[in-house]
This record gives sequence, C-alpha cells and structure tokens, in this order.
Amino acid sequence: MSFGAPNPDPNNPYGQQPPQGQPGYGYPQQPPQGQPGYGYPQQGQPGYGYPPQAPGTLQANNGYINVPVLGTVQVASMGRRFGARLLDGLIIGVLYGILTAVGVAGALGLAESADDCGSALDPGYQSCINEASSNIIVTMLGMVALFGLITLLYEWLMIALAGATLGKMALGLKVVKENTGQNPGLGGGFIRWIIPIVGAFLCYIGALLVYLSPFFDNSGKLQGWHDRAAGTIVVKK
Repeated sequence: MSFGAPNPDPNNPYGQQPPQGQPGYGYPQQPPQGQPGYGYPQQGQPGYGYPPQAPGTLQANNGYINVPVLGTVQVASMGRRFGARLLDGLIIGVLYGILTAVGVAGALGLAESADDCGSALDPGYQSCINEASSNIIVTMLGMVALFGLITLLYEWLMIALAGATLGKMALGLKVVKENTGQNPGLGGGFIRWIIPIVGAFLCYIGALLVYLSPFFDNSGKLQGWHDRAAGTIVVKK
C-alpha cells in the first residue's frame, strides 16, 4: 500500500499549497502597499530611535521655537520688547528722579554752608570755601555713580537671576539661554547688559543700534547682537 510522498512542510499536515497571493500558515503577512508594517516608521514621522527636533530650531518660520525644558514657545515680538523697555525706563526714571531730588537738596545744603565761611578777609575763608566746593563735587559724583549702580543691578541681576526685569514681567516676556532654557546666569546677564552700555558711549547711537539689531536677524529668532553674544533669546511666557 502506498501512502504518497512525504510532506516537505511539517507546518502544513495536509500538504496543500496556500492560495496564490495569500500568506499560508506560518507565513508572515506582508504590509499593504504604501502602508508601513511593524517596526517601519510612517512617512514624515520619526520612528523609534529618531532624535526629536533640535533645540533652538524654528518651526516653519511661524514665530515658535523649540527650547529645552520650556518646550515649544513663541519668540517675543519687537512690539512687546519695546513696551517692556519703556516700562523699565519709567521705573528707572522714577528712581533717578527721587535720587536726584535728594542729591540736589544735599548740594544746596552744602552751598548754604559755604555762606557760613564768613568774609573773604577772615582767616580760613578760602579753605572753608574749598571744602564746601569739594563736598558738592563729591556729592554729585556719588549721585552719578549711584545711578550707574542702580542701572547695573536692575538690568544685570534681574535678567541674570530671574530672566526678566519688571517691565518684561509685566508684558509676559523672559530671557533664557537658547541651548538650555535656563536663566542667563551672572555671566550671560552681564554680557547682555554691557554691550548696549559700551555702545552708549558713542552718543548713544551704538546702544540704539544694539536695541534695533533684532530687526537685522535673518534667522527669525529676533536675536539682537547682545543676545547672540550671551547665547540668549527673548520668548513669550
């Protein structure tokens, strides 16, 4: 008695061939044409092991940027930045006004004390006048130094440690490191502060150019020269 030829496929006990174009038992099914199979990334989407969008990359030039820690945030517009600068100027101006009033009152008091020096014929008159004049000069120079110190502490330390001045806080803006998303820190904040100050020595034209330099940025990030030097970017919170 003949039982036929041995079956070459142990997974197919009946020895039947699978229909043409269809997977048989034990045969993996092929993915449909144009559709990804298991483990295949879809068209235009990153698959397993593909890195996310690089930090500091603008998204299709729509004003949004990918910043580490913060995620996708909007680049601050020049209008908001200008408004924040005006508010900061008003705050600093009020402080300057108060300090100026105090300094002028002190200088007037010193000037009146010169009247107590007596007559020019009196002994010690000239030394009394010289002392009063020196005190007035020292007072005025001290006021100028105090103005500079206030500007330094306000702009530098607030940007370095908080990422925003009072004006920027009021308009929802923040200065962050482009590569980390963190506050600029003392070094970055100082660099960002000192560049406009150096430009201000050229009849303030240099400082004005620094503040207008974001308009010249072709990257779409609106980074000024001081931002590029410090590695920072101004974003909307």
